[in-house]
Amino acid sequence: MLTPETLWLARDPVDMRQGIDTLTRLVDARLAVTRDTGTAVVFCNKARSRIRVLQWDRHGVWLCTRRLHQGHFTWPREGETTWSLTAEQFAWLTKGVD
Repeated sequence: MLTPETLWLARDPVDMRQGIDTLTRLVDARLAVTRDTGTAVVFCNKARSRIRVLQWDRHGVWLCTRRLHQGHFTWPREGETTWSLTAEQFAWLTKGVD
């Protein structure tokens, strides 16, 4: 299980066909995220039924995908303020708990 120390949510939806390199370029170009060990960025698709977690560690980078069979992930919308998640809330998010 991933245990990020710093977690960022990318609010705008992304194409879930994108891989590590494309998502890393997106992080570098659009987000003010420093890619340190333990940093993770969570991306969501337009339907909010899938997320991708990109996490860097001292050896490289992880890309994990989670797909819900029913329902959708609760995700910040345009105009909403920044969210801060605890480790427990991140675990809930990856399990699809609203």
